[in-house]
Amino acid sequence: MICVIATIEVAEGRRDDFLAEFRRIVPLVLAEEGCLEYGPMVDVPTELGAQAPARNHVVTVVEKWESVEALEAHLMAPHMIEYRKRVKPLVRGSSLQVLRPA
Repeated sequence: MICVIATIEVAEGRRDDFLAEFRRIVPLVLAEEGCLEYGPMVDVPTELGAQAPARNHVVTVVEKWESVEALEAHLMAPHMIEYRKRVKPLVRGSSLQVLRPA
């Protein structure tokens, strides 16, 4: 099993628009072979000293996959290609962190 943390920086004031598009693909992704978990998360403001300030322009996607191969197939799935076209005007940048249990 692998875990993926995808950090997506969206255009200022467009997070809700991005999330609406993202939620459209969640059922399709959860139905993909090898997908164990897939969902968007947003920062929660707290008074915890170790936490950085909340980012109102960021969506973090938490994913779990059976393998890197399943993740690679996900990235090439037709619904993901279409999704990336739809959100391109909303996204300012993104990064992935792929992890495995230690």
